[in-house]
Amino acid sequence: MTEQQLPSWADPSVSPADLDAQGVSRRGLLRHAGLFGAAFALGSAATPAFASAEKRGFGGEDPRLAYLVGDHHVHSVYSHDAKYTFSQLARAGAEYGLDWMVFNEHSNFGHAYHGAELEHAEIVKARARNPRQLIFQGLEWYIPAAEHCTVFAAPGPHETDLLTQFELAYDGKLLGYTEGSAGAADTARNEAHAVRAIEWLAQQRRSGYVDDVLVIANHPLRLGIDSPHEMRAWRDAAPEIMIGMEGAPGAQGAALPGWRGSTSMRGEYENKPSAQSWPGYPPEAYVTYGGFDWATATVGGLWDSMLAEGSLYSVTTNSDNHRTVFDTWKNGDWPAGQNFDNTGRLPDPVNTDTPQPGSDFWPGEFSRTHVGVTRYGYRSVMAGLRAGRVWLDHGHLLDGLDVRLKRDCDAGRGVTLGGRLRVRKGERITLYVTVTSASRPNPQGILPGLAHVDVIRGAVRGPVADRDSWRAPDTRVVQTKDVAGRKGTYTLRIPLTAGDESFYVRLRGSDGNRHGAGYLGASVDPNGPIPHEPGNGDPWADTWFYSNPVFVDVGGS
Repeated sequence: MTEQQLPSWADPSVSPADLDAQGVSRRGLLRHAGLFGAAFALGSAATPAFASAEKRGFGGEDPRLAYLVGDHHVHSVYSHDAKYTFSQLARAGAEYGLDWMVFNEHSNFGHAYHGAELEHAEIVKARARNPRQLIFQGLEWYIPAAEHCTVFAAPGPHETDLLTQFELAYDGKLLGYTEGSAGAADTARNEAHAVRAIEWLAQQRRSGYVDDVLVIANHPLRLGIDSPHEMRAWRDAAPEIMIGMEGAPGAQGAALPGWRGSTSMRGEYENKPSAQSWPGYPPEAYVTYGGFDWATATVGGLWDSMLAEGSLYSVTTNSDNHRTVFDTWKNGDWPAGQNFDNTGRLPDPVNTDTPQPGSDFWPGEFSRTHVGVTRYGYRSVMAGLRAGRVWLDHGHLLDGLDVRLKRDCDAGRGVTLGGRLRVRKGERITLYVTVTSASRPNPQGILPGLAHVDVIRGAVRGPVADRDSWRAPDTRVVQTKDVAGRKGTYTLRIPLTAGDESFYVRLRGSDGNRHGAGYLGASVDPNGPIPHEPGNGDPWADTWFYSNPVFVDVGGS
């Protein structure tokens, strides 16, 4: 898309319910139809829970999966600092191939008292008229003493009530529970309130008030105020609710050369430590690495330190769309006497024909979270996220990824992302990585090419004694597969041996354009993502994929 071109769906007066009538391509929403035909009950929102990936005996087998593409972090006029109508964003998601998306509007009194219900009415209409586009209503929660989280529920009679009750009772900004600096008088109270908030959500799910609810931490190292002990406390409060964090933030267009300024970084990670920041983070933690958060991009870093405890903690990516790069719309003007507090909604945007400030891509345009499901529906997407059946890419780097780990002595499919394989000491196992290369140019007009696949392995040592630990010293890149030039669908067979202790493996790969020694050194990560020069971070020229882990539980010989 050039700077001056506008997509056909950008008119805010057109409803997402009119997608087909307006001739918008639904190829992204329908491209899985062949996979779904026999295995899925299309259009059903009520889906059963996934079968457990953990078996009593050795080995294990997970079901066949299809992957739905989504974005859990999108803002509309129902957020006080955004710009686009619900219709514009829903149509953008359809145009760029999203199967599901979450509108997680910022907490605000105007949102709680007015906006949430107004947006819900739009969502209900869109669901009814276009059921193949799975649209969740969510909230961007200001965590007491910390950053933000996406909170969203399964569709149902109480989804909006749950969010507004939660917003008014537990939001750090609305309550004034923002203090989080070490030693401050209110920090312990605020951190405890965040834990109670997650426990409250878990209780609403157990009671049946809502069918399901999930929480994902957003841009965790942008300000450095999400400490390791807080993240562990949220996870441990209800691991079935607090499932993970953004591995890569939105705002990926922030550092397009010449656009926002000479200091701009991908993700708008342009900050330095403050009094609110956890003091144990190094200064290098405040920038992105290949567009990914330092906590995820650092092999042997914070994400790995949590996985090394033996508990799943997933990563995702998203647009965090507020203001799209090179877009020509500006916020509309308020009528006399109106504001966000008394309406819960911004005025519709107005087209200026002149590029406006922005950092974001449209939902699905650049960042994609792929969730493995066995049925097409809302609860299936949530179950897939909870199970960790997730991989993510930037720049449409891959068309597909399937990962299976199995014992060499077993038939069957083995276990996949987020799963657990039980093996004997010394047993030989094989990791099967099936890659489908990009078959068509991405929205920038580039046909992406995967250059390498990295296998990252870490020992599982159990809960840490120091809850603020961010190191996993036994995690490293153990193999790199050169796949440059390979096209179509192919499978890498990677032999592994189970030693005396349990471990996990996860995958990463890139287009090979920008890499170097990882943050913890070349012996840990010889070809990892690196920061770009400020103001010179074209995201289309440095794209990566990441997968969630597969765990290997080692038992008796």
